[in-house]
Amino acid sequence: MNNNIIVCDNVSKRFETERGVVDVIGKIDLTVRENELLVLFGPGQCGKSTLLNCMSGLEIATGGEVRVHNRKVERPGPDRGVVYQRMALFPWLTVMGNVEYGLKCKGVPKAERRKKAQYYIDLVGLQGFENAYPSKLSGGMQQRVGIARAYCIEPEVLFMDEPFGHLDAQTRYLMQEELMRIWETEKRTIVFVTNNIEEAIYLADRIVVMTNCPTTIKKEYVIDLPRPRDYVDQAFLDLREEISAVVDKSL
Repeated sequence: MNNNIIVCDNVSKRFETERGVVDVIGKIDLTVRENELLVLFGPGQCGKSTLLNCMSGLEIATGGEVRVHNRKVERPGPDRGVVYQRMALFPWLTVMGNVEYGLKCKGVPKAERRKKAQYYIDLVGLQGFENAYPSKLSGGMQQRVGIARAYCIEPEVLFMDEPFGHLDAQTRYLMQEELMRIWETEKRTIVFVTNNIEEAIYLADRIVVMTNCPTTIKKEYVIDLPRPRDYVDQAFLDLREEISAVVDKSL
């Protein structure tokens, strides 16, 4: 049975700039399976985020096409949630207000959306902070709000663009553990962008190593290490060394 939820078919992307045409994505063929946690990994500014944006509908491929459940992606949609590095939380809304916002826009009755939002607030460990505003939250807590908000609309796919990239090291490790806990509790197909090799190995079912821009797929790794993973386990370290050796240097 074919359980591919995302299909990238000969996808390419170029941008018109003042300095001329810039090719960002070469021709890419890629599938993502249902409930898989797939990591796009590669050097900085190689085109990983652009590929993710094409999958989510925030950008439209110049060539080829992206399909989610065999539907061509032509715009963003409620079946696809996105979590960014810098969370675009509404500063005038509380944690509850931010998490329930998508449901409110869909016209979900107040009692129903509050119940669902509360479930996801509890899931990300923010019970007791429902009435707090984003300015009163730490960076890690703000990311939890973003994850809860994305999960609350119950998307088929969750796209995460270096969501922990601006956090300090300790908080980043904590959020990686939290994401694993949340993902194992509420399975979703996740496409996760990072240029951190340890993060990629810790999280991924499969790592897709991208080349420098214009990016293409250089190699794929199925990560069969048992969870929870240990950063200093020898198998983890061996895989880190193997993958690091094939990654292009940042330009």
